[in-house]
Amino acid sequence: MANYDQERLHQSRLGASADMSIDAGLRSYMLSVYNYMAGALALTGLVAYFAYSAAVQETATGPLLTNFGETLYMSPLRWVVMLAPLAFILVLSFGVQRLSLAATQMLFWTFAAVMGLSLSSIFLVFTGESITTTFFVTAAAFGSLSLYGYTTKRDLTGMGSFLFMGLIGIIIAMVVNLFLASSALQFAISVLGVLIFAGLTAYDTQRIKGMYYEGDSVAAAGKKAVMGALSLYLDFINMFMFLLQFLGSQRN
Repeated sequence: MANYDQERLHQSRLGASADMSIDAGLRSYMLSVYNYMAGALALTGLVAYFAYSAAVQETATGPLLTNFGETLYMSPLRWVVMLAPLAFILVLSFGVQRLSLAATQMLFWTFAAVMGLSLSSIFLVFTGESITTTFFVTAAAFGSLSLYGYTTKRDLTGMGSFLFMGLIGIIIAMVVNLFLASSALQFAISVLGVLIFAGLTAYDTQRIKGMYYEGDSVAAAGKKAVMGALSLYLDFINMFMFLLQFLGSQRN
């Protein structure tokens, strides 16, 4: 009887040790995801700010585009800058299995920098103060939603298909509104966009958490972390852009 009790105690300790190991590994994995994401946001912000600073010269009569600004915002190059992030997303999404960890990281950081060039134009439309305010509001909302997705016991899998259909609907509505130029439709798109990406933040966090596997190699775990960071980064950026429609103060 004593031997049996000792065996059960030993197995219990082994199980507790294994659980602690998994928890530590999961925390390290999620921390890596958030570090990649935070680094990408910082890089995007810096590139956007310095690109705008180089593209626009403030004068007594108002902002004036420099030669770089004319090239970046007025020439056909602007379409390349606008569409290039999508190309990076497609390469990372469909080619990550064939890429090395170093190549995946390089593409991720390059994508974040190109996004900075693409987003630098918001400084032409909105004041710097309102952009900063909207960023911190987005950060607070994102942090709360991501924490919920990480800690909740509720299975959010069912939300995924619903949110994806909503996202497709938003994209179609945005294309239609390019021709209609309806302020009412734009307002509805912004409201739905904020709600959809708020839901995706919680959903993606839980999905990324579920992707963790203790037996992954360093390369596999690293690539999972980068792709997880990419998902959360896109959730953050899109939520920020839709919120900016409400909170942003336009330049005169």
